[in-house]
Amino acid sequence: MLIRFKKNMEKIAMGLLSFMPDEKKDVKKLQQTIKEYETNPDWHLFLWKEDDVLGAIGVRIEDNVDVVIQHVSVNPSHRNMGIGKKMINEINRQYQDKYTVNASEEVQEFYQKCNSKHDQNENSNKK
Repeated sequence: MLIRFKKNMEKIAMGLLSFMPDEKKDVKKLQQTIKEYETNPDWHLFLWKEDDVLGAIGVRIEDNVDVVIQHVSVNPSHRNMGIGKKMINEINRQYQDKYTVNASEEVQEFYQKCNSKHDQNENSNKK
């Protein structure tokens, strides 16, 4: 389940975001990123929670038209279980009625991979 980031989850969120190539264990950069999510009304950070928090996904709203997925991160011990794809699908579901959803350069390849598998499943279900 996707939940909104709250201040009391800061350490968990920073830990998950530290797996992003751009953030790569740079504590100052991670702190700046978290601060941006806390203070910028156009930046939204969500955490994926099952029994524990397993992933994070961050978006920014541009020009009140586009939602750009800019961070996707899953706990390494829970990767390849579809959690990243679930987060992408949930963001698409939440925002698709009001915005065009796409991905930043950093997560574009993963975003396209998730959407192409979704499209293939949709097409095979229609046959």
